[in-house]
This record gives sequence, C-alpha cells and structure tokens, in this order.
Amino acid sequence: MNEIQSWLQEHRITEVECLVADLTGVARGKILPAAKFVRSIADDSLRLPEQIFIQSVTGDYPDDAVDRVTHPAVRDVRMRPDVRSLRVVPWYEEPTAQVISDCFQHDGRVVEIAPRQVLRRVLAAYAERGWQPVVAPELEFYLTKINEDPDYPLEPPIGRSKRPESARQSYGIEAVNEFDPIFDVLYDWCEAQELDVDTLTHESGAAQMEMNFNHGDALELADQAFLFKRTLRQAALSHGIYATFMAKRMQHEPGSAMHIHQSVIDAATGNNLFAEADGSNSALFLHHVAGLQKYLPAAMPLLAPNVNSYRRLRRYSDAPINLHWGWENRTVGLRVPDSGPNARRVENRVAGADANSYLAIAASLACGLLGMIDELEPTKPIEGSAYRLAQTLPRFLPDALDLLRRSRPLRELLGDDFVEALIMVKAVEDEAYQEVISSWERQHLLLNV
Repeated sequence: MNEIQSWLQEHRITEVECLVADLTGVARGKILPAAKFVRSIADDSLRLPEQIFIQSVTGDYPDDAVDRVTHPAVRDVRMRPDVRSLRVVPWYEEPTAQVISDCFQHDGRVVEIAPRQVLRRVLAAYAERGWQPVVAPELEFYLTKINEDPDYPLEPPIGRSKRPESARQSYGIEAVNEFDPIFDVLYDWCEAQELDVDTLTHESGAAQMEMNFNHGDALELADQAFLFKRTLRQAALSHGIYATFMAKRMQHEPGSAMHIHQSVIDAATGNNLFAEADGSNSALFLHHVAGLQKYLPAAMPLLAPNVNSYRRLRRYSDAPINLHWGWENRTVGLRVPDSGPNARRVENRVAGADANSYLAIAASLACGLLGMIDELEPTKPIEGSAYRLAQTLPRFLPDALDLLRRSRPLRELLGDDFVEALIMVKAVEDEAYQEVISSWERQHLLLNV
C-alpha cells in the first residue's frame, strides 16, 4: 500500500480511472480521487454492477441473461485493481492514472463472465500442465475523417500533403509520414504507459496501418492491446481525425485484423515446446495447430464478435476464409513464419481488430490447448493459395454462435456462464442489426421488386 501511495505522489496523481473491459472490449469503470482510490483498496469498497458485463455494443441488455448468468437483484461486484497495471494516462492535463481491475462476487468467487477472467482461466489450464503461452498481437486499424453522420460512408483523412490517399500504399514510408504528428504523439504516450509497441507499417487500405507488439506474457499483452486501442483513439482525436478498429470499415477496402502469434514454452525451463533441437516442428506444435483447425470455427464469436466482422472474411481480401496452415503463407488462416527453434510459432490470422483482446487471445490459446491435450493431428500444410479452396469459416454471426453453443469442449474450457452470456449478448446485437434497412436495399430493391 505504501508503494502505491508513493507512486501516486511521485507522479502527482489527482484522479485514478479504475477500468474493466466489457464483452465488447469497451473500457468501463469508475473515476476516483487519488486518496479515495487508496482507501478503496484498503477497505475493498470499490463496486460495479455485474450487469455491465452483459451490455451489448448498442447499450442494451438481453432480458434472459439477468436470471441465467447474473443475479436477478442486479447486484454489485467488487472491483479489485491489479496494481501491476497501474499507469499514467498521458493525454489529460490533470495528472491522472489508470488501473485495470478484476471483479469478484461478495463471497470471494471471481466473476466468471469478465473477459480478463476468461483469459486467466485458459492460462490456468496451461499452468496445470507446466506450460506457458507466449503471444505477440498485431493490430491493424484505419485513420479516417471525422464522421458526424453514421449514414455517410467513411473517407480517408487529409494528411500533411493536404490530400487523401487515392491508391494502395502497402508498406509506404511516405504514406506513414503523412500522419507523423499523430504517430509521434502515439509513441510518446505508449512509452509513458510502458506499452511495448514495436513496428508500425502501412497496410494495403487507404490510411490503414498496423502496430506490432513485442512477444510476451499473454495477460500482459492483452492488457496492452486493450490500452493501446484507447490510446490510439485519443491520439487521433487530438489531431481531428478518427482511428477505428472496425473489421470492415469501407467498401472496396481490406478489413483490419488482429493477428495473434502464439507459442508455448516449458514454464520450468523456458524452452520453446513447438520445435525440436534440430529445428523441426515438435509433436506438441502439430497438436496445437490441429486444435486451432478443429475448434476455431466454434470460437469465432470471440474472434469475429460483431455483425460487421464477417464482411472481412472474404476470398482474395487479405483475410483467411479457411483454416489451412502453411509455411510463410499469408493466404491461410494459420501461418507459420520462418523462424529458428526458439521462435517457432503459429500466427492466427483469423481474428479481427474489432475483437476484445482478452477474448481473442483466450479463444486462440484455448483451441490450441485442446489440440495438445487430445493429441490431435493437423492436415498437411498447403502450398500455394488457400483461396482456391473452400471457405470453411462461418460466414455470419448467427452461424458462429450456433457452433459455439454446440461445442462442449470449448464451453468447459472458457466457462459455461461466460459462453451463455456471450451468446445472448451477441444474439441481441444481431437482432438489432436485422432491424436496419441498408442503403443497398433501398437502392436496388425499392423500385425493382
């Protein structure tokens, strides 16, 4: 406790934001004066309604979830800040800190439907076997003009040249330099928060970028990805534009992914379990890949959680349509980068940038773990383009929800209450989406059918 007080005093903190990520990945919580924050840790008095974990992206709640996965009395749960996540919030004028919290019932049980707890649950299953996952996420995003009318299509922003991008600029240095003022601020703010970001590149979409994170502990990287999204949005807004992680933000432009590089090490020795000493793939590596192949379709509601997510997963769209795997192959769902034995890993290219980082990493690791436990065997790695083969990933959110509903192994590993909550929340969102009549329907059907 004295260390926390000293840290707050050293940074002259006046307020503390206590955060949790809901199912969508939205930061929710409470803002406290620094002194009250310290007292709340001492007396365990920080509370939050449990129902925030079943709030949809539209702000609605599934009626049947209240009795099935939360208490019918709409009780509070206890927020307990993870002080290891305490960081400065660099974009406020008033010295402010932020801390990510875990949530507990009044009897001490963890809140099983909290996304951070879902990831902890999967990591605990690895730890029971003496294994420890290592991950490195890559987040793609778009910069875009401020859009005050949601019915109006998004447009690329104006950079330093005073012109929007009009052609594909994959890996273009000058195209990134167009937005140097934003990225200078972004890197400064990431450094202030100790977010271990690495390489920034321009992707193939207009004003589409990708930020890579250095590899490390899965929970820590999920925290960092959660905070990075918030940081980038603030950096962009400070320069009068939006940053968006929508999976498919614009017609005729590629979607945005969250690629997850993952490997498993021996917790005792630190040795990478995915490669043999001679550099060949280990049996555990092959089992892990096979688990991803078998279970990722059912895990799609965690990797592609929104109705918009499935617009990204189209043939020849820089996104996978199936779960074949291959060496240095960007058309497959599961890419194995060229690497030495210590860095052997598989890159899951299925998840969208719109996914909750805790849930996407939990789902990806859970699928691989099930393959390792059951000693599953993968298909043969493919050569050439996977786009010539059939699409096996779900095409729509309801189809993915049905697969998850029927996957008993995933439900047991992720937690039944969590899976029920997720299915109900996403069903509410899909129903709300189905009520909307699009401009395409008005244009092509109004006078022609």
